[in-house]
Amino acid sequence: MPANLTPQYYAAEEAYKKAKTTEEKIEALQNMLAMIPKHKGTEKLQGDLKKKLAVLRKEGTKKKSGKSSYNPFYIERQGAGQVVLVGFPNTGKSSLVGALTRAKVKAADYPFSTSVPQAGMMPYENVYIQLVDTPPITEDMVPPGLLGTIREADALVILIDASADDCLEQLDITLNFLKEKNVIPEDLEDDSFPYLITANKVEMKNSEDNMEIIKEMYPGLTIFQISVLEGDLEFLRELIYKAVDVIRIYSKAPGQKPDKEKPFTLKKGGTILDFAEAIHRDFPDKLRNAYVWGSTKFDGQAVAKDYVLADGDIVELDIG
Repeated sequence: MPANLTPQYYAAEEAYKKAKTTEEKIEALQNMLAMIPKHKGTEKLQGDLKKKLAVLRKEGTKKKSGKSSYNPFYIERQGAGQVVLVGFPNTGKSSLVGALTRAKVKAADYPFSTSVPQAGMMPYENVYIQLVDTPPITEDMVPPGLLGTIREADALVILIDASADDCLEQLDITLNFLKEKNVIPEDLEDDSFPYLITANKVEMKNSEDNMEIIKEMYPGLTIFQISVLEGDLEFLRELIYKAVDVIRIYSKAPGQKPDKEKPFTLKKGGTILDFAEAIHRDFPDKLRNAYVWGSTKFDGQAVAKDYVLADGDIVELDIG
């Protein structure tokens, strides 16, 4: 099937080729993903772009960690993925991070209690996702340095206060800010960059009426309703895991059972070579054979080095 790439995509591709800094390359790749037509003919290209984006984010992390100057908005990546929370004051970002991660974040009933990003690790089955609480934004103020934190993320949780009189304005301003900075696509139905719009405090008075207004203004937009104070957040935990777009791969030594406790995580579309590199950077060059249990036609099937793995696969590597 032909890709049928658009002029907008080629413009973003040209910007990527001309980009000199890691940040510029990341922004260009995000634009390419936003502009690429979504159909079967571009699936491989989409996967390649996502891999390049993941590599650049890792490179950016290493460069920043090596700098001597302190950046309070830099959060070292940990776990299977990094998810950043964005929203207005008092939407409940800190409380949500605390509820999902048990991190000791500062949650208060007054605005701007979070002055710098704070991270916690959210367990999901046998992996951990890093959640990052951030200082709030408003119509008139975006904290310096916050955009860099947002750009590093694998996914976003956009939080609004369903009980607030200005909940629609919160959503409008937050979405417009992210679109203007090319973090999320202009078309809100485009899933090239994953984000979850979440309405908190749905147990409060006026929240039901406010949500009806938002649904009228944004028909077709999925908004997940939660109550950090009263609700069951397990469904949100699963949505956050799915948003980071990773697969879990289990290693197996020859003649032994697989280690099902601590999986390696790869971006969807990850191959045998990606898995080998995740174990050790020298392994791709030393790899002779690979055997897979799970997504193959039969257990223990020998596969090529570019074989695309699936979530839950078990892999045995023959390293020379």
